[in-house]
Amino acid sequence: MTVVKHLVINGRVQGVGFRFHTHRVAQEIGVTGWVRNRSDGSVEAMVSGTPEAVEKIIEWARHGPRIAVVTGIEIGEGEGSFSSCECMPTE
Repeated sequence: MTVVKHLVINGRVQGVGFRFHTHRVAQEIGVTGWVRNRSDGSVEAMVSGTPEAVEKIIEWARHGPRIAVVTGIEIGEGEGSFSSCECMPTE
């Protein structure tokens, strides 16, 4: 079973490697989709995988890399089918 979730992560999440680290962690645990910075200062991701893998990336996103400060995360249903995880340009 594959689940897809849409994430919007708020806080000090740009300029701290959040997008790069999310991409790396997703690849390590087998999550596909994409991640990008948004012009409002947040980071957005569409993540797809087994329920366990998607839960792992969500739990990781709640704190992010060591120097990030996550103040909130919005989690919604996502859509799409992905064969890899990509770092996308800023929206």
